[in-house]
Amino acid sequence: MSKFDMSSHKMVEVYRAAGEMEAHLIKGILESDGIPCLLKSNAAPSAHMFTVDGMGKVKVMVWEEAAGKARELVGRGGNV
Repeated sequence: MSKFDMSSHKMVEVYRAAGEMEAHLIKGILESDGIPCLLKSNAAPSAHMFTVDGMGKVKVMVWEEAAGKARELVGRGGNV
């Protein structure tokens, strides 16, 4: 059971990764501390290791109640 109250059901962006690999690393950091998260992208998953013009950006979303803790864990590297 998560230590965060998710009764409001609102997710917010806490990090914007340059690609899927970075997003999954951030997700692992958050989930290892008990913060559930969702990865959101407008691009289809790809086997390519690069992005063009921001198309591969992946948003890391968490429940609003956990956003403060999540931002502490990942820092401001994702410019969000």
